[in-house]
Amino acid sequence: MVQAGVYSGVTHYLKAVAALKSAKDGAAVVAEMKKLPTDDKLFGKGEVRADGRQIHPMFLFEVKKPSESKYPYDYYTLKATIPANEAFRPLDQGDCPLVKKT
Repeated sequence: MVQAGVYSGVTHYLKAVAALKSAKDGAAVVAEMKKLPTDDKLFGKGEVRADGRQIHPMFLFEVKKPSESKYPYDYYTLKATIPANEAFRPLDQGDCPLVKKT
């Protein structure tokens, strides 16, 4: 799961750099990452919030019995999808210094 998260994050970073046509200004790249929606095969559609957390749906899978697998890599059954807004702590409850209080 950690490797999948790194892959997703690097892919999104590269999309932001491509949109800016430069990686020279790190703050601009981060701002672009927060502006661009995320969408990949690993985590689905999401966003990078003001606090830097990537928000996406979470999935609950059950491992199949070997007799239930029908083809190679057919290991899991999706049991539930938790919407992104329910899967992560709300932004206003995080006390992140990157988020300005109003």
